[in-house]
Amino acid sequence: MLVKQNSDFIFGFEATMTNPNGDPDQENKPRMDYETKTLLVSDARRKRDCRDFLKHKGYPIFVDTLADTKVPMDKMFERIVTQWLSDRNKMNDVFKDNPVFNKYLGGTDDYFKAYENIKKDSKLKKEFTELNNALITEIIKRELIDIRLFGSAMAVEGVSRTFTGPVQITWGYSLHPTELVKSNTITSIMNDDNSTFGKKYKVYYALAAHYGTINKYSAAVTGMTEEDRMLFRKSLIQGMCANQTDSKQSQSPLFYLEIVYKPEFDGYLGDLRRFVKVTYDEKRPIRSIDDLNIDFSNLAAVISEMRNKNYIEQVIVWQHPCAEKLDFGGIDYKSVDLWEAF
Repeated sequence: MLVKQNSDFIFGFEATMTNPNGDPDQENKPRMDYETKTLLVSDARRKRDCRDFLKHKGYPIFVDTLADTKVPMDKMFERIVTQWLSDRNKMNDVFKDNPVFNKYLGGTDDYFKAYENIKKDSKLKKEFTELNNALITEIIKRELIDIRLFGSAMAVEGVSRTFTGPVQITWGYSLHPTELVKSNTITSIMNDDNSTFGKKYKVYYALAAHYGTINKYSAAVTGMTEEDRMLFRKSLIQGMCANQTDSKQSQSPLFYLEIVYKPEFDGYLGDLRRFVKVTYDEKRPIRSIDDLNIDFSNLAAVISEMRNKNYIEQVIVWQHPCAEKLDFGGIDYKSVDLWEAF
């Protein structure tokens, strides 16, 4: 079933003696707003975790590599289209649902040859674009979960569609000031025939959060389903757990809270992080979650107000077992297990 409800979500995680998102323009130091000492984490980092994990679980990914080598989008598109046009079972299913394919590819046993003939005919540019748009839309809806979730600007000849992702994620930031580790670790960097020395930069501790939305109208275009919504939630949590590289160790997801609205409600509360209050002793360094006081009471109050107006269908929450300090008291929510196997 297609996603038919908008939702807001907030995803919180902690980073201890690690580098959540290195900045290549700053010697790969953790991304920071140095004026406010706020740690920053790009939305691309979160999406990459999700994509990589979904790929590990066997889901075809469009924003990917071929033979461990980055390739242009047009080459990836060509590869996937060729696979589909060569698979009669897939194409037969597509023919049932889309008359465009019968119009251009019907009456032949060799879909790929017919496709290539249209592609080479300079008089059929408009028809070729229509065919490509229909084909990539069907492929996305049936196979490419990363575009169903996150969308893509299709920089491909013969494709004029841009797919806006139903799932939009903001840059994350720490909910308190953070500090870079004062002593930089020296590390060996191995090359083909020698090794050199470099530096590893880390933060002492950060409780960081991303805000995001899921849009029902974009979901109707990409074909995002309720099953995809749960797969996204799980990949957000489990993808971080699976990404245990040298620079990403000691990161742990702490909580995920999503407000699912009624189908007829078209709005959003907006950035949920502004309703979360984090306080601390300014005379002491922040080195763990125990040094913070996290208050969700403002969020509970605004959720209660939205419920009274009958705008909210449900609130779901996942919480790490070690995050007992995160008290969602006052929020009526459904607990979900996002560590559950796919």
